[in-house]
Amino acid sequence: MALSPAPRALLFDVFGTCVDWRSTVTRELEKAAHIALNDPAKSIASRIRLQADYTTEDWGKLAQEWRNTYKVFTKALANDPTTPWKTVDEHHLDSLKKLLTERHLIREGEPDAGLWNDEEIRALSLIWHHLDPWPDTSTGIDALNERFYTCTLSNGNLSLLADMASYARMNWTHIFSAEQFGSYKPSPSVYLGAAAKLGLNPAECAMVACHLNDLRAAKNCGFQTIYVERPLEEDYSEQEVAAARSGGWVDLWVEAGQDGFITLAQKLGIEVSRHHQRRRSGSAPPGFGSDGRTEAES
Repeated sequence: MALSPAPRALLFDVFGTCVDWRSTVTRELEKAAHIALNDPAKSIASRIRLQADYTTEDWGKLAQEWRNTYKVFTKALANDPTTPWKTVDEHHLDSLKKLLTERHLIREGEPDAGLWNDEEIRALSLIWHHLDPWPDTSTGIDALNERFYTCTLSNGNLSLLADMASYARMNWTHIFSAEQFGSYKPSPSVYLGAAAKLGLNPAECAMVACHLNDLRAAKNCGFQTIYVERPLEEDYSEQEVAAARSGGWVDLWVEAGQDGFITLAQKLGIEVSRHHQRRRSGSAPPGFGSDGRTEAES
């Protein structure tokens, strides 16, 4: 066992760690724009058509800026409990409208003159419910379920996380959202609240993430920490990453050249066999109750 003492529960960050949000959001924005621009029933102003002449790289930049607003939003609410509560779904809609307005792709007060109308923008804001998993995600989670509780611990709201689990076939034993604890990560109430819901001490829990700031906050709450590198996800500088690695507060490190959650399962003493691959393609994910447990456990 690569961790000592062995944890009883693995709690996972989701955006970036489990799913490739960047590729999915970029693709879906570009596809939606193509559909809108080629819809003969839409009356899109010429200057908006010219403004919407984006490349895939341009849509990728918009996706990244949209994601950046989420980071600012969740951090601000975590730092100031008096901030009025807003779900991640609500933030995604509000921030998308703001970004599209700033880019002159829609116009305030003229819902039918822009690239998308209000109903289409609302549907587009829900892209985050259907993000593609990394290739190792589903198989790795299935393998880890043989020995551990596997739980989301994400800032995403519960309905968002349940939809992602279904879409990406992430067969969690529990779904936990920060909204259950009245704050967002990196607030200690989120990590400690999840451990309490499981009936475990923090030391019996390990946080799995591709963001060192998430792991640092979990470590400060007494969790063990597992870092799984994912492309373009780390906000720490190279020097800060090196300091984290030498500092010893990351208990287990899965490098980019390894196989993500499959490597993690192997490091934790689980053999990942063809059985997991067959189960990956042949089973539907469980449903989840309001307490975060699967229906089978409820």
